[in-house]
Amino acid sequence: MYFIDVILPIPLKQTFTYNVNKDEAAFLKQGMRVAVPFGKSKLYTGIVYAVYKDRPPAYETKEIDQILDETPLITALQIQHWEWMASYYMCTLGEVIRAALPGAFLLESETIVSLASETYEHESELSNDEFLVFEALQHQSSLHINDIRSILDRKNVVKVLQQLLQKAVISVQETLYEQYTPKLKRYVKLAVAYTSEENLKELLDTLSRAPKQREVLMTLFMITSQDKKPVEVKTLQKKSNTTPAVIKSLIEKGILEEYFVQKDRVEYTGESDADIKKLNEAQEKAFSEIKTSFEKHQVTLLHGVTSSGKTEIYVRLIEEVLASERQVLYMLPEIALTTQLISRLQLYFGEQISVYHSKYSVNERVEVWNNVLEGKSKARIVIGARSSLFLPFHNLGLIIIDEEHEPSFKQYNPSPRYHARDSAIVLGNLHKAKILMGSATPSLESYHNAEQDKYGLVHLKKRFGNVLMPEIELVDIKEKHRKKRMKGHFSDQLLEEMTEALANKEQIILFQNRRGFSPVVECTTCGISPQCPNCDVSLTYHQYKKELRCHYCGYHMAMLISCMACGSETLDTKGFGTEQIETELKALFPNHTTARMDQDTTRGKHAYAKLIERLDEQEIDILVGTQMLAKGLDFRNIGLVGVMNADNLLNFPDFRAHERSFQLLLQVSGRAGRTQKRGKVLIQTYNPYHQILQQVSVNDYEGMYKQQHEERYQYKYPPFYRTIKIIFKDRNLQKMQNASVWFGRALEIKLKENVLGPEPPPVARVRNQYISNVLVKIPKKQSLAKTKEYLNNVKRTFTSIKEFSTVKITIDVDNY
Repeated sequence: MYFIDVILPIPLKQTFTYNVNKDEAAFLKQGMRVAVPFGKSKLYTGIVYAVYKDRPPAYETKEIDQILDETPLITALQIQHWEWMASYYMCTLGEVIRAALPGAFLLESETIVSLASETYEHESELSNDEFLVFEALQHQSSLHINDIRSILDRKNVVKVLQQLLQKAVISVQETLYEQYTPKLKRYVKLAVAYTSEENLKELLDTLSRAPKQREVLMTLFMITSQDKKPVEVKTLQKKSNTTPAVIKSLIEKGILEEYFVQKDRVEYTGESDADIKKLNEAQEKAFSEIKTSFEKHQVTLLHGVTSSGKTEIYVRLIEEVLASERQVLYMLPEIALTTQLISRLQLYFGEQISVYHSKYSVNERVEVWNNVLEGKSKARIVIGARSSLFLPFHNLGLIIIDEEHEPSFKQYNPSPRYHARDSAIVLGNLHKAKILMGSATPSLESYHNAEQDKYGLVHLKKRFGNVLMPEIELVDIKEKHRKKRMKGHFSDQLLEEMTEALANKEQIILFQNRRGFSPVVECTTCGISPQCPNCDVSLTYHQYKKELRCHYCGYHMAMLISCMACGSETLDTKGFGTEQIETELKALFPNHTTARMDQDTTRGKHAYAKLIERLDEQEIDILVGTQMLAKGLDFRNIGLVGVMNADNLLNFPDFRAHERSFQLLLQVSGRAGRTQKRGKVLIQTYNPYHQILQQVSVNDYEGMYKQQHEERYQYKYPPFYRTIKIIFKDRNLQKMQNASVWFGRALEIKLKENVLGPEPPPVARVRNQYISNVLVKIPKKQSLAKTKEYLNNVKRTFTSIKEFSTVKITIDVDNY
């Protein structure tokens, strides 16, 4: 008897053993998918981990249901990488697999119910619910459990089904459903019988009474004479200005033949092979320094100021790697960036590019996965967000991590809570690939590693075309308010500069890191503001929907007319978001086009692309947005950047607040003046003498690094100490507090003063769950593996305490 170990996409630590016959054992390999029964009636797709002959101890094994692949879908290197992720980020291999594989690969079971036989004599004995199910099954051959739930309008239908099963009215089977359907394109061609000239002439004569059908045929000849390509039904219908019915009747008469071709969903049409731009002197120097650095270091950090032309250097490196027949992974933090970059890279590399991120449909992701696995030429370069590092590369030569400082590279929910930059470095090591990280404002950790000679470090200090860095000015709005020189949220200075920029036909970006109209609505009579019933936050007012909304749990209600507490109609809005700025702009600049870029306006699949395209084509004069604007986008005609209020960035309870503020403000400033003319940046603040703002105004990255580095050393934070955050959540406040205190005390026994907390976070209740955090700091000399092992032991003991059974515990390693 043979056995296989299977990894299931569920959060359980161990693999599960199933038995297989000799032929199956010979056929199965690590990385193939198998459908296996699990629990009483569930079916899961598992990944084969190992095949062996010895009998497993402890429990009786079940047989597998079916084998789903001809060849492995996952490579051995991927499994190695995922095992590292599971152990480093303290989660299970099943959770990594669920995150890594497109949903279509993980087939779920759906219970299907059908009638056991066509007739049933004892209909009168059935209860009302049972009879409803029986009647529905007579009209429909089979039903899913969810359908039965809606028919009976109740959630728990198992009992009803159980009784019907006992009475032998129905039968239940578990079936797997395959989600992936390739996209088929419908084409038509002239039937073979009519290809000769005489038959064709005869056909056209007979169609003289059917002018519409004749028109379709004439259009078909016209298209095929111009172009020998197959003719798509859609194209034919459009060009002959006809209806699907006319084409259908021609097919039914046997005059036209239809056929289908499977098409990839992600395709590139257009010109490629543009010549790769010649690098300027500074870029050429940086390029050769990177090459030299790669001889000694596997990872190199490119610290290049905004608009210094880092992308052109990446293009040169990609070109060299492609020449050696290896694959390239180009990782970006934000989907908005991929849309702009794809069009740039396609000019150089045409069809060799594939794109992989969560805004693509499941089917599109499956296609990219298969193309990478099969090493197809159309997937030589993969551009993607953080999930792209899970793809089945087999010959990776270069990983580029652009904007490596971005917090978006970290996944916070659900598990695995991995950092894509760090995971990509491990992936590169496994593939013996070179890793290049680029940023104008590198993260403190990366810069520290470069200073310690762990990474290579290359500087690129000049902007492309020797354009000067933007002039950054701080505007003291406390002073402006005092002198009554504010119009809404705009200082006279900002309005003056905006008017001038618009007169010069330049575009403007305004940055406000809050969406919505205003974050607080307050009654001026009694001072009460509407709060979210599920979270400890006030509701944000969204004017375009006239509603109050919670940004944590999505709860929303109509905007109030009168105060809920005192009934007076004196409601006032406090604070401001992007929506309010947009409203003010429409009043201040009615003759100019304004647009907004935040989570509310970019929900659709192509929403980013449309906004960026409109800005590129200068259809938008003023763009207001949140931090999405700061992510390395390249706009050619931005003359002015305005930061509406820098203070809400700085006053945030997080040890990274100052580093993040510096990065964000400098990145936003970097959008200005990227071509010939020097751009201008105005930062409005109540505290212009704040050290971080002073450093931003003179572009002093080194100064900020030194100061923050010193503070981190003093207060024992990364890069000198590693951190692990343990988060506790429960609906019962007392129980959650007891649990977090117990856990903290248990950790203190061994880890002493390096355990901080438990402390509630700034928002201490989300979705009706109370939250508390414990932070563990690990000095460099202390063994990380042993600390994690100890933490796991404490967690194991914790889960066995009955009193804490409902408390949800989450472990977040490197919680930046």
